[in-house]
Amino acid sequence: MTDSKYFTTTKKGEIFELKAELNSDKKEKKKEAVKKVIASMTVGKDVSALFPDVVNCMQTDNLELKKLVYLYLMNYAKSQPDMAIMAVNTFVKDCEDPNPLIRALAVRTMGCIRVDKITEYLCEPLRKCLKDEDPYVRKTAAVCVAKLHDINAQLVEDQGFLDTLKDLISDSNPMVVANAVAALSEIAESHPSSNLLDLNPQSINKLLTALNECTEWGQIFILDCLANYTPKDDREAQSICERVTPRLSHANSAVVLSAVKVLMKFMEMLSKDLDYYGTLLKKLAPPLVTLLSAEPELQYVALRNINLIVQKRPEILKHEMKVFFVKYNDPIYVKLEKLDIMIRLASQANIAQVLAELKEYATEVDVDFVRKAVRAIGRCAIKVEQSAERCVSTLLDLIQTKVNYVVQEAIVVIKDIFRKYPNKYESVIATLCENLDSLDEPEARAAMIWIVGEYAERIDNADELLESFLEGFHDESTQVQLQLLTAIVKLFLKKPTETQELVQQVLSLATQDSDNPDLRDRGYIYWRLLSTDPVAAKEVVLAEKPLISEETDLIEPTLLDELICYIGTLASVYHKPPSAFVEGGRGVVHKSLPPRTASNESVESPETAPAGAPSNEQPDVIPTQGDLLGDLLNLDLGPPVSGPPLATSSVQMGAVDLLGGGLDSLIGGPNFVAPPAAAVPANLGAPMGSGLSDLFDLTSGVGTLSGSYVAPKAVWLPAMKAKGLEISGTFTRQVGSISMDLQLTNKALQVMTDFAIQFNRNSFGLAPAAPLQVHAPLSPNQSVEISLPLNTVGSVMKMEPLNNLQVAVKNNIDVFYFSTLYPLHILFVEDGKMDRQMFLATWKDIPNENEAQFQIRDCPLNAEAVSSRLQSSNIFTVAKRNVEGQDMLYQSLKLTNGIWVLAELRIQPGNPNFTLSLKCRAPEVSQHVYQAYETILKN
Repeated sequence: MTDSKYFTTTKKGEIFELKAELNSDKKEKKKEAVKKVIASMTVGKDVSALFPDVVNCMQTDNLELKKLVYLYLMNYAKSQPDMAIMAVNTFVKDCEDPNPLIRALAVRTMGCIRVDKITEYLCEPLRKCLKDEDPYVRKTAAVCVAKLHDINAQLVEDQGFLDTLKDLISDSNPMVVANAVAALSEIAESHPSSNLLDLNPQSINKLLTALNECTEWGQIFILDCLANYTPKDDREAQSICERVTPRLSHANSAVVLSAVKVLMKFMEMLSKDLDYYGTLLKKLAPPLVTLLSAEPELQYVALRNINLIVQKRPEILKHEMKVFFVKYNDPIYVKLEKLDIMIRLASQANIAQVLAELKEYATEVDVDFVRKAVRAIGRCAIKVEQSAERCVSTLLDLIQTKVNYVVQEAIVVIKDIFRKYPNKYESVIATLCENLDSLDEPEARAAMIWIVGEYAERIDNADELLESFLEGFHDESTQVQLQLLTAIVKLFLKKPTETQELVQQVLSLATQDSDNPDLRDRGYIYWRLLSTDPVAAKEVVLAEKPLISEETDLIEPTLLDELICYIGTLASVYHKPPSAFVEGGRGVVHKSLPPRTASNESVESPETAPAGAPSNEQPDVIPTQGDLLGDLLNLDLGPPVSGPPLATSSVQMGAVDLLGGGLDSLIGGPNFVAPPAAAVPANLGAPMGSGLSDLFDLTSGVGTLSGSYVAPKAVWLPAMKAKGLEISGTFTRQVGSISMDLQLTNKALQVMTDFAIQFNRNSFGLAPAAPLQVHAPLSPNQSVEISLPLNTVGSVMKMEPLNNLQVAVKNNIDVFYFSTLYPLHILFVEDGKMDRQMFLATWKDIPNENEAQFQIRDCPLNAEAVSSRLQSSNIFTVAKRNVEGQDMLYQSLKLTNGIWVLAELRIQPGNPNFTLSLKCRAPEVSQHVYQAYETILKN
C-alpha cells in the first residue's frame, strides 16, 4: 500500500482528529498520524497548531517516526521558537543515544533549526558529536558547524568549534576529512580575510591520502581545496599533480573537471622542459574528450570549460580536432560551442580538414549555425595565413549560392580578410558589388560600404553605389550611417572633383537632420577638418590602418587566469568572474594562477589586453554602455605632453573648442569661421579610431624625455656585512630603459676585482641586461659609480612584498647577498596611455571589489602641476573634468608585464589632501602604485 492515502483526507475537524491520534497509546496509530501531519504540511496546509503534540512523539525508539518528527520540527521551529525550546532536551538526549544513526540525525536536525534562542543549548551536544567515536556522527557534526556558523558566527568562534574542525582534517576517516574541508571552505568563503584553511605540506599530504578513499562529492571538496593552495616550489607542484592525476579517470564529470582545475593551476609552476610536463599534457586530453560523449547539457558545460583550457594551453588538445566536429543531432548550443573551439585549434596542420568541415556546415538548415560557420571560415583565413587563399575561394563559392544570409555573412568576413591582407584579394570586389541589392542587415551593409569607401579608387562607379545607400539615409541603423559618412568622405578625398555634391549632402544629413550625437559629432569633425586643412583630413581619414589580429575574441589574460581557477564552476560556463554575477559579493575572492617558476619563460605581455593598440577595425563601433556617451561628453582633454612648449596654449584651446561647447559655431552649417591654424595638431596622422577622442588625441604616443623621478641613493649593503664592500644605489627609468645606478666603495685593506651580479626570481622578472663591469680593480678607500642596465625578461616569482628584489654580488673575496625594494614607477611603460573609450569600458568592466581608495596628504600642487609631474613618470592623464568645484583627473598606466592600472584622482583646489581611486585586474599592485604616486608627487 502506498503513502498516497495520507494526502486524500477531506474530513472536517481534521486538526482535532489528528491531535487525538497523535496522543494515542498505540505506536502504529501515532506513526500514521505523524505521516498525515507531514502530508498536510507538504501540500501547504498549516499544521503548526499540532506542534506540542508532534514534539511529544519524539520520545520513541522508532527511527522512522523520529525522522518524521524531526522533519516537522525543521519546518515549524522558525515560526514557533518558544515551542521549539521544548525539543531541546530530546536533542541533548538523542545526541547520547547508543545508535549512531540517531546521534547523527539529532545533530543534523539541530543544524537545520535556525532559531537563535536554541543555538546556545546545542553547543554542548555538538561538541560531543565532533569527538564521537563513530565517523558517521563526526562527519555529520562537521557540516553542522558550518550551518551553525551561518546562524551565529561569533558563537562558533567563542566555543572553539573552528579549531575542532581543523583537527578533523587529520581524522583517520576520509569522509570526515572531506566534510571538515567542505565546512571550513564554506566558512572561509563568507570570511575571506580569515585564514581558516591554513594549508601546509603536511595537511596537503593528509588531504591527498583521503582523496583516494572518500565519495565522489568528498573528492570534489578536497580537490577544490587543493586548488587554493600554492606549492612552495615546482617539485612540490609536480608531486601533487602526480597524486591528483588518477582522478582524471573518474566516472563523475565534476571530479574530472576539479582534477583538471588543480592540474591546470599547478602546471603554471612546472618548466616546459620537464619530461613530466609533456606527460601531463598527454594525460589531460583523454578525460576532456570523454566528457564529450555525455548528454548534451554536460557536453555544453564541458565545452565551455574546454574553451578556456584551449585558450590557456592549446597544445593539450591540438591533436583532438575530430572530436569537435559537429554531429547532425547535436543541439544548436553544442554546435556553436564546438565551432568556436575548432577555430581556436585550427593550425596549418589541420586547416584542410577544418575548411572541408566548415564548408559542409555552411549548407546546413540551421540559420544561426550557418552564419557562425561562414564567419568561422573568415576567422580561419585570418588565423592561418597559408589558408587565406582557400578560405577566400570557399567564401566566393558560398556567395555564388545566392542564399541571402550566407552572402551577408561572407561579405562581413571578407571585409576582415581585406584588413588582414591588404592588396591581396581585392580582385573579388567586383563579385561583392553584384550582391549589393540583396544586403538588408546592418552589419553586412556597413561592411560593404566600408569596402566601397576603402577601395573607391578601384571601383569605377563607387559614387553611384554610395549614392544608392544615401537615398534612405535616415532609415539606416546608426552603424550604417556612421560607415556611410566615413566612406563618402574617403571617396571625396580620393576623387574630390566628382563627389563634392555627394559629400555636402551627407555632411548636411549627418549634422542638421540627425538626432544621433555620435553621427552629428563625427559629421562636424569631418566638416571642420575638410574646411580647415584638407591635407590633415587626408592624413586622418586615409591613414594607414593597423592589421587586425587573428584572435580578437580571446579572453583578456588576467581574466583568463582567474577563470582557469574557477574551472568546473558556474564562472567557467558564463566566462565571467563570480564577482560579475554573485550578488552582494559575499564570499567572492579573486583568484589567480601561481607565478610561473620555469626559468625559460617571462610573464607574457597580454597582447589582447582590453586597452592594447586597437587590434581590430573599429571605425563604426557604437559604445554599448548606455551612459558611455554622457561620460565622454563630460570629459575634457588632458593637458599636453611635457614636450616642446611652443604651441601649448593654442593646441589646448583648439582641443577644447573641438570637443567642448565650441561645436555650437558649427550648427549654422558650412559657413563657420575656421579655427586658428594652430588648432589642427601636428600629430593628426594617427589611425582613425572610434570617435572624437581618438581623432584629437593630442597627447597619445609621445614618449617623455625628462625621465621619471629618481630617488637618492641609499646604502643597500653596509661594509661591515660584506667584508669591507659597501654598496649603495637607486633605480632609474629613462626613455624606456631601466637601470640600477650603483656606487661600490672599498672600505677593506685589499684590492677588489672580478665583480659579478645576479638577481633572484622576482615579481616582474627584473634581471641584469648586461654583466656588471668594473673596468679597473677597486683599491682600498676608492669608490666607483656604475649604471647597470636592467630588463624584465627574467624568471618570475611572486615576492612578498611585491617589489622585493634579492641580489647577489660576487667579487674576489666572497659572495654577498642583500635585498632591496624597487619603486614600482620604474616599471611604468611609455605606451601606458589608454584610449578614452577603452578607459571607460575597462573601468566598468573591472569589478568594484578591485577598486582601492587612498589619501595623498600634504601635497600643495594644483591639477595641472600634478598631471605634468605624473606624466613625466609615465602616468598619463586620459581626461580631466571639473565636478562641483573638484578637479577629477582620469589616468592610466601600464606595467612592463602588461597589467593596466586605471586611476581617478580628485583634487579640491586649496585642499592639500587628494583622494586616489585605483582599479586594476591584479588588485595586489594597487598599494604599490599608490606609493609611487606619493613618491612622485612629494619629491
